[in-house]
Amino acid sequence: MIDRYLRSAKDKVLCFTAKALQKIHPNYLSLSALAIGLMGACALALGHYGLGLALWLFNRYIDGLDGAVARISQQQSDQGGYLDIICDFAIYALLPIALTISLPTPSNLWALVALLSSFYINAASWMYLAALLEKRAVKHSLTSIIMPAGLIEGAETILFFSLFMLFPEHLYQLFSLMATLVIITVIQRLWWVFRRLSREL
Repeated sequence: MIDRYLRSAKDKVLCFTAKALQKIHPNYLSLSALAIGLMGACALALGHYGLGLALWLFNRYIDGLDGAVARISQQQSDQGGYLDIICDFAIYALLPIALTISLPTPSNLWALVALLSSFYINAASWMYLAALLEKRAVKHSLTSIIMPAGLIEGAETILFFSLFMLFPEHLYQLFSLMATLVIITVIQRLWWVFRRLSREL
């Protein structure tokens, strides 16, 4: 929801480090972010929530760097964008699973099912819409694919996942709330499609 407003500030924050790392291929940064996220998942599964939170935030920082380095070093590519999104989705799935492994109550398990199901539906909602917009030659200069706006985007995901780790005793409530907001995001995109693209579809 607020990603577009934070992009300029985020780019300024990342710029200094990205310039220092511009000789590193962006794909290596994507894979490094994945490895850090996997370590975070292991920490969470073992109940080390503080360490998991630190690794999650480090994962997000390195994940932001791969795109910044790609732009500064002019190494942007479709392959890099594809690798980045696959790594992101792996971590988005593994961290809630790891948290539920550490606190495997029936309510947490059902909330996890709801959360991951909402992620699956949401991915279809924006990925296919992004493909339709790309088909219509709607270009975007800062990311590999078009990201239609929604209530839950990158910044909100970082916030919610951080809350999961800060307040693991409230996983059921937090998982359920995020799942609900993600489904609202899907409905928001459906409304946008039927209002804006109905004549062409």
